[in-house]
Amino acid sequence: MQLYHHPFCAHSRLVRLALGEMGIEPELIEERVWERRPDFLMLDPAGATPVLVDDDGLVVPGADTITEYLDEMAGAALGDRRLLPVDSAARVEVRRLAAWFNHKFFAEVSEPLVREKVYKRYMPRELGGGPPDMATIRAARANIRYHLQYIGWLLKARNWLAGDRMSYADLAAAAHISSVDYLGDVPWEEDEGAKIWYARIKSRPAFRPLLALTMAGMPPAPCYADLDF
Repeated sequence: MQLYHHPFCAHSRLVRLALGEMGIEPELIEERVWERRPDFLMLDPAGATPVLVDDDGLVVPGADTITEYLDEMAGAALGDRRLLPVDSAARVEVRRLAAWFNHKFFAEVSEPLVREKVYKRYMPRELGGGPPDMATIRAARANIRYHLQYIGWLLKARNWLAGDRMSYADLAAAAHISSVDYLGDVPWEEDEGAKIWYARIKSRPAFRPLLALTMAGMPPAPCYADLDF
């Protein structure tokens, strides 16, 4: 199994966490999507990470599709560790919250921060590279606060974001937050419940490969790999 990813792509991080929880170690292939490599575009014309290529050659593009595929192929064998519940109402809630982070949080927080502070370092100027736009960064930093408050509000009545058990909702939220946390842009003082929840999830073995990531010229924030932050 191969996973085309980028280390700071939050959707790629979600898939890596899901595979880690399932005990699957794919071959990781780093992809800089702005380079528009023909071989990568042949796998997925959308040209976005992540893309999973299964052992039999089946190409599964996009985090939403990949997580559903993984549940179909391996979910039942996980028993009470299944990341997408069996109950229909519970599945709806997991999907709703996963979509919140994969789309809303992504658009408002993780995508602009990672684009401005990471991707633009490597992109040629004609493709949008260059210095970061500070107005965009300030807006994303403001947006993250109400997302943290929402996480804290959910956890006042639940053990995990979508219910009693950890699910794709938690992995999606943690994946996006982790990409921002590396950059030092998570105001953990905003909500204590959200901070406690994140400490729990980033202590899991599946999170260790993400916490070990570093980028040349941009070390992680001091709290990034600290389990007792």
